[in-house]
Amino acid sequence: MILHVIQICYNSNCMKKTINIPIDSLQLEGILVVPEGARGLVIFSHGAGSSRLSPRNNFVADVLNEVGIATLLFDLLTEEEDRIYQNRFDIPRLTKRLVAVTKWADSQPDLRKLSIGFFGASTGAASALNAAAELGKSVKAVVSRGGRPDLSMDHLPDVRAATLLIVGGFDDVVIDMNQRALEALQCEKKLEIVPEATHLFEEPGKLEVAATLAREWFKRYLTQSST
Repeated sequence: MILHVIQICYNSNCMKKTINIPIDSLQLEGILVVPEGARGLVIFSHGAGSSRLSPRNNFVADVLNEVGIATLLFDLLTEEEDRIYQNRFDIPRLTKRLVAVTKWADSQPDLRKLSIGFFGASTGAASALNAAAELGKSVKAVVSRGGRPDLSMDHLPDVRAATLLIVGGFDDVVIDMNQRALEALQCEKKLEIVPEATHLFEEPGKLEVAATLAREWFKRYLTQSST
């Protein structure tokens, strides 16, 4: 259910809307941006303690919108659920929510024609990969930024979407996790290590590098697959 239009995107002809997504008996809040002529939709799965308002994910979304890729950022948990710390690491629950939201998007007349991709950050990468494994070929591309694919190891061989793993060069423990995940993946795959970046890509210019890598991956495997 669309609540209202917030604004016209500043760099392209697109509409930005706040939405409530009905999942079971819940309403999950989201932000939907659909550029004019969009051929792909990237659904974001944020990390623990984050939300649809994540400044890093919204930055990446803006970069994708500028090249005509639609984006959907939503809260995987309600405010009440998020108060329980353990819920933030309940990967099966978060996966179920992401799958449900993806199916909701496929039921919307203005979205069902768009190829689907996932962008997962931190623990959100695990739910993105799990959901991609469950949904099979209906998900065309996945990008993980500073992700925890080790939380999805049992499902990685079933992922069919082209998968890009992006890790900061100073994030030693997570680099090891992603290298092991890369070996387990049986799809089109790549690991990109951004030099001198930490887990959150807070260093000047590093988030821009990660966003550019994501943009080019989605352009190749998401929008081109729909033409």
